[in-house]
Amino acid sequence: MNIFHRWYCNSKRWAHTMQNYVLPWALGDVELGDNVLEIGPGPGVTTDWLRTRVPHVTAVEIDHKLAMSLSKRLEGANVTVVEGDATALQFGENTFSAAVCFTMLHHVPSPELQDRLLAEACRVLRPGGVFTGSDSTPTLMWNLYHVFDTRTPVDPDTFGARLERAGFREVMVQRPPGGRSGFSFRARKPA
Repeated sequence: MNIFHRWYCNSKRWAHTMQNYVLPWALGDVELGDNVLEIGPGPGVTTDWLRTRVPHVTAVEIDHKLAMSLSKRLEGANVTVVEGDATALQFGENTFSAAVCFTMLHHVPSPELQDRLLAEACRVLRPGGVFTGSDSTPTLMWNLYHVFDTRTPVDPDTFGARLERAGFREVMVQRPPGGRSGFSFRARKPA
């Protein structure tokens, strides 16, 4: 991410947006269980919200500096931070009760790698486990925030089929109310 984008994703304004709008909307009343995998937490704005609601969070972050910073900041908390690539997770099958990712899929460099991430999320979930999250969609402001970033927009109209190809069922993709950009999703690993 570019310097401005990194700053914004660690700002109080972004934290407020995520914690008061995006996360409650995307998660709704979904039960996450006892062992949640968070993919791509970045600076940990979403991790801070999740860790107060579930017994344990494992956060997988590919960026070395972000992973180290988050690990140091949350030392002693109910969060394990792992530096790693979510397209090749180092966890065994059926490990997590739920998996989540918020506004990060568009930073995965290609649709093929995004699909590998989806398949990996399905593999490491326990049977019946939920995969849920959100992502943004391009607007003029989105393009400005992402200048010089890796950005591969995800089409909400085809994302449900991609989740199904990755092995998920009970797929739901929805756009936010009021004509806002972005989308949320929810799917389950078959029981």
